[in-house]
Amino acid sequence: AIRARRANGHQRVLALREAAPLGAAQRSHGVACLVPRQPRIVGATVVERATLPAPDRLDVQSVALAVRRRHGVRHQRPRSVELGGIHAADQLVDAIVQVVKTYHSSHGGKLSLARVLCGTLKEGAVLHNRDGADMRVGGIASLKGEAQTKLAEAKTGDMVALLRLDAAATGDTLSTAKAAKLPKVEIEQLVPVYDLAIEAADRKDEVKLTAAIHKLQEEDPSLHFRQNAELHEMALEGQGEMHLKVAVEKLASKYGLKLNTHQPRVPYKETIRKATTQRGRHKRQSGGHGQFGDVMIEIKPLPRGSGFVFQDEISGGVVPRQFIPSVEKGVADYLKQGPLGFPVVDVAVALTDGSYHTVDSSDAAFQTAGRIAMSEGMPNCSPVLLEPIMHVRIHAPNDATSKINQVVSARRGQLMGFDSRDGWKGWDSIEAQMPLSELHGLIIDLRSLTQGVGTFEMEFDHLTELTGKLAEQVVAARRPAA
Repeated sequence: AIRARRANGHQRVLALREAAPLGAAQRSHGVACLVPRQPRIVGATVVERATLPAPDRLDVQSVALAVRRRHGVRHQRPRSVELGGIHAADQLVDAIVQVVKTYHSSHGGKLSLARVLCGTLKEGAVLHNRDGADMRVGGIASLKGEAQTKLAEAKTGDMVALLRLDAAATGDTLSTAKAAKLPKVEIEQLVPVYDLAIEAADRKDEVKLTAAIHKLQEEDPSLHFRQNAELHEMALEGQGEMHLKVAVEKLASKYGLKLNTHQPRVPYKETIRKATTQRGRHKRQSGGHGQFGDVMIEIKPLPRGSGFVFQDEISGGVVPRQFIPSVEKGVADYLKQGPLGFPVVDVAVALTDGSYHTVDSSDAAFQTAGRIAMSEGMPNCSPVLLEPIMHVRIHAPNDATSKINQVVSARRGQLMGFDSRDGWKGWDSIEAQMPLSELHGLIIDLRSLTQGVGTFEMEFDHLTELTGKLAEQVVAARRPAA
């Protein structure tokens, strides 16, 4: 009896649902955006008023006419009247496709996942991009996971994989019409918020690593690759720890590259606080022509951001003119690694005096003399460490602003203020100045405080002195590696 009553109840409920829609559907709330109403198109075989017709049941000319009347069928044609200056009905014989994703398969090579915006694309067709470059479609296939089904052609609305379009990139609009004015699709570049230094476990794989990373960037435009010539370091930049972890694992599994990863090093600098005068003398006699160079230099600090300045104050020809560039070269060579082990900036060096030998003096001798004078004089100039300070803008919901301020302060940051974020109701933009050494992993704290929606962007602001225990730790960590 209980089962019978339940069955009768279910039948009554189903009858009510068939009789009339319930809730929001009855009031047509939220339905239009899910199932858009299409106007009846003359010439179509069957076009229901409130359903999406199948692409193979539409007449192409009727769809093109609807596009020109601003009644395009969603998911089949762009809503605009023109495709970058091309009327859809004017060039029905030409195919226009847009690359929406790029893959690199281990066997099939490069696959460009593209949607056919209009026309019919056949295998072997020649496509042209905005720059006029030609590329031949090596094949057309439909994808289902990793399985590929070859197709002879693709029609309007189809999403297919185009094989071996090496010159095509994600976002490109391509056409079989060579003179077509194609629209340029700008892909918004995500700002990197996490970085990871990488190096090949085997030095023989370094060239292979660069090519593999280039393929990863084609597949994922949010992945960035940076080479720091100063630190001799390569780094991946992306949207988080897991993002880069997946990229490293893909390099290992797909391309057979084993990598060593670590936190990127901070490009510290050093400068001096006081001036000094130092003589550098290089003399060596080894049979035949010897080596002789003698210089007197004055080392002075400069305002922050001035860089390196070399001044020639020689008078009376005590140092021949042809040897003065050699002295400058020796000084600059020493500044690559100062007494603390870091590049020296904001320093002025003046060559004030010296002497030479008519036979033994040479460019190499004066270059060595300049380097000796710097190595003996710089420790007497009160060297000090400089660390880079970044200007940081943090974007987060305003209910997390107070907690974010605490995170900034805990990371030796200085709050500059905050304001409501333009166009984002209930969001704040917090501005601060923070040391670069404290920014690694900041995105992890922000996302944990904001349920995963907080983000930040940064740019270099200035260098500032670093003293105390932190400076001692940095110098001590540098010396074993130097």
